Amino acid sequence: MPNLKSIRDRIQSVKNTKKITQAMRLVAAAKVRRAQEQVIATRPFADRLAQVLYGLQSRLRFEEANLPLLRTRDVKTVGLLVISGDRGLCGAYNSNVIRRAENRAQELKADGLDYKFVLVGRKAVQYFQRRNQPIEATFTGLEQVPTASEAAQIADALLALFLSDTVDKVELIYTRFVSLISSRPVIQTLLPLDPQGLEAADDEIFRLTTRGGQFQVEREKVTPPTQAFPRDMIFEQDPVQILDALLPLYLNNQLLRALQESAASELASRMTAMSSASDNAAQLIASLTLSYNKARQAAITQEILEVVGGAEALK
Repeated sequence: MPNLKSIRDRIQSVKNTKKITQAMRLVAAAKVRRAQEQVIATRPFADRLAQVLYGLQSRLRFEEANLPLLRTRDVKTVGLLVISGDRGLCGAYNSNVIRRAENRAQELKADGLDYKFVLVGRKAVQYFQRRNQPIEATFTGLEQVPTASEAAQIADALLALFLSDTVDKVELIYTRFVSLISSRPVIQTLLPLDPQGLEAADDEIFRLTTRGGQFQVEREKVTPPTQAFPRDMIFEQDPVQILDALLPLYLNNQLLRALQESAASELASRMTAMSSASDNAAQLIASLTLSYNKARQAAITQEILEVVGGAEALK
């Protein structure tokens, strides 16, 4: 017969675990909201930067601008910037982006190209260090809601590798936020900068809302203003020099956006994982409660039978 005290203790333990997972779910939801607010807060700067770059592009041809960040060269070594998380308990978030980076490295090796990793997040660092992969730089302990200074620090490391000819191309592998239950690892070329990538295009921002007591995400199309500069505008500096100063800012902005998307994906994955854990705990509590009631009823029945048996023996 099952021990009633052990079942009761296990029910209490599962209840305590459920409280923890529910709290972690709510914390992750609050941080997703903070990530959303940061995306909205950084958008005016990104829109203004896109407008200035668009205006410069209309005044000169980027192909004619002999700038280091726009110059393409024969690719022999590719730098892979991989963005993962520092912690677990977020479903398949870390394993998906690490697997995508590993597959990309194998593709480059099959094409006869070398590769070097620049890793963001403790999970990716631990994984690739254990496999003795070529790692140029690592960044761990970043804020869960990324900051511009962190993006600038990573951008400086990438620029140093690219401008010193250590790598001929830089690819970014991160997790794009789709919804609270969906995200996907993607690859984006960061360096050299593609002139076509500087053109204005419809962008999306996510908004975490609640409806009917449930969290949900709404994506909103945003088109930044793309008004060209007046033809009679006079630049105090050569437009090429202005462009040379703005391109690093554009790179920083691209990295910050990728960090924000990755952070939102990680938090959403953790929120989903903790929600599933809470549901599983509730089911386990119900099952254990049923077992406890059956065991208690069996114990009561056994005691009644013993009392009846003893009374019969005394007759």
